[in-house]
Amino acid sequence: MPAYPSEPELRRSWRVATEEIHPAQLHPAQLLDAYRLMYTSRRIDDREVLLKRQNKIYFQVSGAGHEAIQVAAGLACRPGYDWFHLYYRDRGLALALGITPTQMFLQGVGAAADTMSGGRQMPSHWSSAELHIVSGSSPTGSQYLHAVGCAHATRYLNENKDEVTLVTSGDGATSEGEFWEALNLACLHRYPVVFLIEDNGYAISVPVEHQTPGGSISKLVSGFPGLLRLEVDGVDFEASYRTMCEAVAHCREGLGPVLVHAHCIRPYSHSLSDDERNYKCAAERASEASRDPLEILQHVLIERGYTDDSGLRDIQRVIDLEVQEAADFALAQAAPTVDSVMTNLYSPHIDITSDAFLAQPEFRGEPRTMVDTINQTLAEEMRRNPRILVFGEDVADASREEILDEVKGKGGVFKATLGLQREFGGQRCFNTPIAEAGIVGRAIGLALRGLKPVGEIQFFDYIWPAMMQIRDEMANMRWRSNGVWSCPAVIRVPIGGYLTGGSVYHSQSGESIFTHIPGLRVVFASNALDACGLLRTAIRGDDPVLFLEHKKLYREPYNRSPHPGENFTIPFGKANTVKHGRHLTIICYGALVKKSLDAAALMERRNPAKTIEVIDLRSLSPYDWPAIAASVERTNRVLIAHEDVLSWGYGAEIAARIADELFSSLDAPVARVAAKDTWVAYNPLLEDAILPQVEDLVREGERLLAY
Repeated sequence: MPAYPSEPELRRSWRVATEEIHPAQLHPAQLLDAYRLMYTSRRIDDREVLLKRQNKIYFQVSGAGHEAIQVAAGLACRPGYDWFHLYYRDRGLALALGITPTQMFLQGVGAAADTMSGGRQMPSHWSSAELHIVSGSSPTGSQYLHAVGCAHATRYLNENKDEVTLVTSGDGATSEGEFWEALNLACLHRYPVVFLIEDNGYAISVPVEHQTPGGSISKLVSGFPGLLRLEVDGVDFEASYRTMCEAVAHCREGLGPVLVHAHCIRPYSHSLSDDERNYKCAAERASEASRDPLEILQHVLIERGYTDDSGLRDIQRVIDLEVQEAADFALAQAAPTVDSVMTNLYSPHIDITSDAFLAQPEFRGEPRTMVDTINQTLAEEMRRNPRILVFGEDVADASREEILDEVKGKGGVFKATLGLQREFGGQRCFNTPIAEAGIVGRAIGLALRGLKPVGEIQFFDYIWPAMMQIRDEMANMRWRSNGVWSCPAVIRVPIGGYLTGGSVYHSQSGESIFTHIPGLRVVFASNALDACGLLRTAIRGDDPVLFLEHKKLYREPYNRSPHPGENFTIPFGKANTVKHGRHLTIICYGALVKKSLDAAALMERRNPAKTIEVIDLRSLSPYDWPAIAASVERTNRVLIAHEDVLSWGYGAEIAARIADELFSSLDAPVARVAAKDTWVAYNPLLEDAILPQVEDLVREGERLLAY
């Protein structure tokens, strides 16, 4: 199949140039090596199928039919130099880059010695820091955004400036939004990314013509400026190799991204949990069998006299033995110990809950608002660490830098990033397209390369397109790779209501959904001082952090603070008792801290013999259970208050734990005050009725005091 570009000038003279570097007729030894890799890939698949049927492994997904394009891609790149974001069918590609059959079987049996995940991931989820193969995941297409972030890091770091990032998937994954967001970013910035689409005609059981308009992803993306499109018969190794060499060379020269559309076959079912006979007719299956890439290359080798049937059998015999020995070795290895399940959930290198982050403020200057303090802290940390990049929608002063002298600058819709672009330049503080998954996915790719991304989601209400990236990628990267990879990104998110007119899409909360995610730290400051200390800790830490900033609190006069010093930090998981008392504990955070203090003052005036304790959690995951327990054991009554809806809200977990572990210390039921189980309304009267108010806290608090 001929290659074709989206713009004629993109192609230039690459057919001539690449043939000088990578001859069209490969040496016999190169073709024989390629065959060995392809045959090894197929035999590992077959051995895994057998082991699965014997219940010796627990899952199997095959790369059969993709071997030619995969091995070609691996041989066209430089493992340990280029960067790779692979998908679960890429067995041949992983072998070509240097993953061994033994490593593959160790993952298949879930052994403790599994170098790719320590028994935590399904088979075929490739990973190697040495080879630059980033830990893969099962969600289709999410890796495309990581690849863009990785290529962005290559450009920013200016190290090995001709590095190429290769990212792969099947044709079905191109229906995912992350694919299009990644393609948009790659073309927008001309990043050196090769998008390899291994098109076997099916997304499990859905044929390509029911998945992709026109049935061709390469034609569908023809309108992307700066994208070189190459189409190839992916079962023809030599054609695949020439095409991949051209794609890689194009990126190495800094000419922009390339999409390679490789047509493969899938002679095995999607996985052993699938039976393709249920949706493929016999004629189609026979047609696929006639295009087997191994048989095609075998024919080439024999026809050209590079080997004969006997030579091929010798090769196959050696590989069959190697595969059997690798499988036998893996089957004899020990399983992970059950006490290892929490290992590498969080950073073993930097403990942001430790007293190492307990610093005393050294105040100077006039009190600042919370938003000004956040801005100041970001600037201080950017001066300290050149690897910090701040980005999101509207965070820059002006994307058109030539007009910066003429305009005041945007600096975020709340001005939290105002002036950062002016001081640090557009490479370190920049705007992104309106694509929340793209913001977080790019942050993941940057963090994987050792940078410190601080991304912003403009409003919490719009975070949901990024949920897959946060939950299934950023939060579990360290755990799923058993500590080999990590994504210590910080995602800042304005949150909350009490805005008078914020309505459904600018006032919501929902922090409990994120505190439910293992591996993710979640903090929520109620004042300028805590915002400074917690943000600095988040940036200097080594874990992914969701940093929640209440919009209503940005410019309140009561929560301001003088500057506490450039090294002021607060440990995560340490609450602040903002008011001491002996008869009732109120546990709260965010906007409910001030309301709880006001309610406590009112209750104490109406009940002079009673005093109220108020605890500002500050950190939601982890949270300060010792502080909660000590207070409840002292006051014997507890009220939990939060702005999010009551049902399944954050307070439910704390209430359940108090009832479970502190029941004997209670003199009254555990109570909660929260928003009504509905959306925040636009009309101020409705908003006040929906969100928790001081009078709600007083009513519930006095009920507990009188119990």
